[in-house]
Amino acid sequence: MTTTPRPFEVWTNERGEEGFLHGTKADRRPGDPIEPGFASNFGKREAAAFVYFTATLDAATWGAELAIGEGRGRIYIVEPTGPYEDDPNLTDQRFPGNPTRSYRTRAPLRVIGEITDWQGHSPEQLQAMKEGLARLEAQGIEAIDE
Repeated sequence: MTTTPRPFEVWTNERGEEGFLHGTKADRRPGDPIEPGFASNFGKREAAAFVYFTATLDAATWGAELAIGEGRGRIYIVEPTGPYEDDPNLTDQRFPGNPTRSYRTRAPLRVIGEITDWQGHSPEQLQAMKEGLARLEAQGIEAIDE
């Protein structure tokens, strides 16, 4: 069964439990950490001070589709290993109240599994998102404010 992202719908595992997701192109295995300090996928691609994650498949899908790199997009089921906070890049700027259930942490995330049957956004949606990010970059607006 292919899993289709729906905006603001919280992801649950096969037992109906809520969990956290991280979209990327990095190749990871269960038990591996996902840590801050690597080049960001946005802006000047400086070393990221945070790792970003979400409780919605839609937001994780955007992460996997927009990640820099040549590999395929991947969505990992993750667990935070330390404290985390709402992602102010989304919750303060675009979605007050955090309906995207987007978070960030300075602590590593631990990979506990992978969703392999997810479906990406339409080519039109993806192109519109990329064009919007390019407009922001041309205006000197950073997509991520750390």
